Amino acid sequence: MRHRGWFTQERIVLAFAVVLFVAFSVTLNGFLAPNNLVGILRSIAILGILVVGMGIVVIGRGIDLSMVAVMAMGTAWQLELMNSGLGALSATLVVLAGVILVGAANGFLIAYADVPPVFATLASASFVFGVVRSQLIGQDAVAVPRDASFLLELGQIRLAGLPIEVVIFAALAFVAALVLRFTRYGRYVYLIGDNVETARTMGIPLRPMIVGQYVVSALLAWSAGLVTAAGLQSINTRVVNSTLLYDVILVVVIGGISLSGGKGGMKNVVVGALLIGIMLNGMTILNLPNIYQNLIKASILLLALILDSRLNPRDEQTGQQGDI
Repeated sequence: MRHRGWFTQERIVLAFAVVLFVAFSVTLNGFLAPNNLVGILRSIAILGILVVGMGIVVIGRGIDLSMVAVMAMGTAWQLELMNSGLGALSATLVVLAGVILVGAANGFLIAYADVPPVFATLASASFVFGVVRSQLIGQDAVAVPRDASFLLELGQIRLAGLPIEVVIFAALAFVAALVLRFTRYGRYVYLIGDNVETARTMGIPLRPMIVGQYVVSALLAWSAGLVTAAGLQSINTRVVNSTLLYDVILVVVIGGISLSGGKGGMKNVVVGALLIGIMLNGMTILNLPNIYQNLIKASILLLALILDSRLNPRDEQTGQQGDI
């Protein structure tokens, strides 16, 4: 979603974020409190890590509705294994294999079985949640074990006064931006998102590329879960039933990554996460009931989807693939 001159969508969204930050600073007691500002940064970082993965998939003309399930259930399973006595390295390798398997399964269903991404990843989310919750963990909330010094210390680290979550998000967004802009893989992602048939006739390994996108998305979702567990010293699997997934999609769309594919980048991820993070924090301080918060977010998402469909209309190929 780009306009001529300086009026690009990411700049407009950034301007809104600045205005909203100033308005909340003036009108809300406690908004500028150090603890609240740290909380804003942490929430933006976790949301942003998820959006980095979602952004890559959406640029490649897909969508991953299993991200939050992978984030919560993968991390909960890893902590459960460690609490049961399995070594940290062994537990990490086991869960790593499981996360890669989930991402690869999503990609296989979409690329080789021609299942629309919405339905493939929605089914995958339900499957992951059901299997892990019923078979692999015993409760909704799983704590970081006391001997997991790495995770316990990670959550306390500050670099240049910033929580480690913010640094990790910035690093991941920076690396993703470099990959998308300067590597063959990144060019292929944009080509696939822009025109699948052209990408196929150019000899791009379309199906393996799609599988790879969903593996990357799953790995980034799991990373967000580990960062969350490090900060909170636990993970609650009930987050799967929260509105976090919709917040991720909201950031993608409002930031300027088109759902029609082939457009946008990590700048859009950063400004979108910044705006939504500030907005959510302000609504929390205002003590707005969740039902009204969800109504506001749903309205913004609907308007953003309408704007996206007008500025970036779906072509015939997108409709045939079943993408949203």
